[in-house]
Amino acid sequence: MSSMVPPPAALSHRVPDLGAMVLLLAVARHGSLGRAAREVGISQPAASGRIRSMERQLGVALVDRSPRGSRLTDAGALVTDWARRVVEAAEAFDAGTQALRDRRDSRLRVAASMTIAEYLLPGWLIALRAGRPGTAVSLLAGNSAAVALRLLAGEADLGFVEGLSIPEGLDGTVIAHDRLVVVVAPSHPWAHRGRLTPGELAATPLILREHGSGTRQVLDAALAVHGGLARPLLELSSTTAVKGAAESGAGPCVLSELALGEELSARRLVKVPVAGVRLRRQLRAVWPAGHRPTGPARDLLSLTAQEPQAS
Repeated sequence: MSSMVPPPAALSHRVPDLGAMVLLLAVARHGSLGRAAREVGISQPAASGRIRSMERQLGVALVDRSPRGSRLTDAGALVTDWARRVVEAAEAFDAGTQALRDRRDSRLRVAASMTIAEYLLPGWLIALRAGRPGTAVSLLAGNSAAVALRLLAGEADLGFVEGLSIPEGLDGTVIAHDRLVVVVAPSHPWAHRGRLTPGELAATPLILREHGSGTRQVLDAALAVHGGLARPLLELSSTTAVKGAAESGAGPCVLSELALGEELSARRLVKVPVAGVRLRRQLRAVWPAGHRPTGPARDLLSLTAQEPQAS
């Protein structure tokens, strides 16, 4: 024998809407259609029309109107008692859902790939705090693969990645474009020569980010047709570590232009042009598929649209 609970029956078309019930309760309290109309914020003719429509819908008279005011009929008094329970239940429902929204809006969990976490998110979060000072934000930084895993595990509300495409199981939108550039210390031989060829770059051991990072994904794809990347000289898990190794003269590295402004301006690192290879990438906001961001996550996403894109 099946233990499934049957679905609830559909409500009759004769059940009035909640607004009509609220108006009827106001008439019962005030004994006046005019005062009831003012309480709910509509005109007296509109209130009168709504009560008549409710009477036609139910098939019973609810209010006796006279020059001395409006009085509930016996049927109207009974319907008012039932309406009061419905309205009280709706108010409890509204209070409960508001509590859920307040709890949601009290925190925001963001997961971001390293470049976005270090160079773009701080400004967005400062702007978010101005509009939502009561929202506590936690930031989990990692590579793009780790960001996707956190979102799919329900450990983050919004993510930012730098890879070639939207990770499986997520939806997303492009928020900016970025360039990868080859840089070396001023003492490196590449600092004093012209353009590299893609083959030279591919054949040279580089200081690289780890597998799973958006930077590594783009570089792997760009050089795949040129023989693929040589064995890394060093493989490091943060942009800061990669820059430090390159500044020390250990070898060339490839990083986001966003991350190199200070080092290039101070000539601690020198940009080396590469001919015939496209090292541009898209930066994306991502979230679990079918669950568009709401609350603080939605507000943060709207702030990213104001970020100027790299040329």
